[in-house]
Amino acid sequence: MNLIANFAVLASRRTIFDLPVCDLGWDDALVFINELASIPVGQTVVCFVNAHNMLTALHDDDYYRIMSHNLVLPDGIGLNIASQIAHGSPFPANLNGTDFVPAFLTFMEAPRRIGLIGGTRSVVEAAAENFRRHTPWHEFVVVSDGYFDKVDSTEVTEEIERQKLDILIVGMGTPLQEKWVHDNIRADHARLVLTVGALFDFVSGAVPRAPRTVRMMRLEWAYRLLQEPTRLWRRYVVGIPVFLFHVLRYRFRRRERILSHPEEHNTALQPRSEHKKAS
Repeated sequence: MNLIANFAVLASRRTIFDLPVCDLGWDDALVFINELASIPVGQTVVCFVNAHNMLTALHDDDYYRIMSHNLVLPDGIGLNIASQIAHGSPFPANLNGTDFVPAFLTFMEAPRRIGLIGGTRSVVEAAAENFRRHTPWHEFVVVSDGYFDKVDSTEVTEEIERQKLDILIVGMGTPLQEKWVHDNIRADHARLVLTVGALFDFVSGAVPRAPRTVRMMRLEWAYRLLQEPTRLWRRYVVGIPVFLFHVLRYRFRRRERILSHPEEHNTALQPRSEHKKAS
């Protein structure tokens, strides 16, 4: 994340497993990220993190490190429960990528050139066409499907450079998409990068979304589980309880560390100038 974006978000985020997660409401998040897209220097990578992603980060140091440098938005009820346990209140909004990205495209009044990478060719092409209908003032460019050589992505990055993009949307699944963006996408490729998982599947219509009532009840995960039980049962039936166990364990271990070493905790809360005096 560039320094301007990093400074601005410091005042509006809370941590889950020490990973900063942005706690802005819908309106503030749309305004904030729109401003980031307008900054002429640096780059911001926006990620949408749910309980499954957090569990992955706990066991993948590279992924955790990359996420700590990105702007992380909370996705799903698991993060809400974790925030309630760790901070005493849920996140102000469920900023899942499937809802947030189309809303963000609508919110941006200035025309942008937006590149898409991910999914099968037919899915990403259909997603691009639906995006064009949704926000015709933007220009959508299909850079590549998601089936290219991730080790040597020169052909794809050269195409990105040739297209002169403002924004890049990458949907290749977690943690592959975040790692690939970190290793391959420079600031001059796109000032704003959104890593969106299965967004193109939903936007293209290849995968149906839960009915609006189900989404409002925060039960879309249950609908998806019923649609794809073989693929998703481990993520939801096993993953969510395991995630909440880790949240509780982390909270109590953190409390024990603070109580057993209060002087270290007090030092951490001192102004930077007092840290220097102490050293």
